[in-house]
Amino acid sequence: MPGMLCEHCTGLCCRYVALPIETPENRQDFDDIRWYLVHEGMSVFIEDGDWFLNIQSTCRHLQPDQRCRIYHTRPRICREYSVENCDYHSGDYGWEEHFTCPEHLDEYFKNHGPGKGRRRRSARNGKPGRPRLRAKLRTRNPKKSRYTRATADVSGVPLPVLGAGR
Repeated sequence: MPGMLCEHCTGLCCRYVALPIETPENRQDFDDIRWYLVHEGMSVFIEDGDWFLNIQSTCRHLQPDQRCRIYHTRPRICREYSVENCDYHSGDYGWEEHFTCPEHLDEYFKNHGPGKGRRRRSARNGKPGRPRLRAKLRTRNPKKSRYTRATADVSGVPLPVLGAGR
């Protein structure tokens, strides 16, 4: 790619927030995650065995030219982004699974829910029934989830697409 990578940037990393959530262990936990998925601009994904809530939301400091208005005082997470983990060129996201609507999660629960013989990891440190969220810089891995192929939910409502506008 000729020139500097930032000259071609579309600010994809400035258009979402991914926060780790507790690994669901029972039907109630899965139902709590379904609650996220009924909200616009939300999706949930699994990466390296960890569960994340993905919130489509553009940073208020992203300018029309895709540059950061607060570049010199930007948060640590932004400063740690580099060409190696840049959303613009690093390929597909490394999701094991990606749920963009409750129906995707329901299908996953039927196949992998409690009692399906799969060992579950627990990250319970918060209050019961309340997800514990913490910010984390994500990197990408080229893998595809079978749940990302759907373009609409069972009612025909178009599903959000992460990284739209590439």
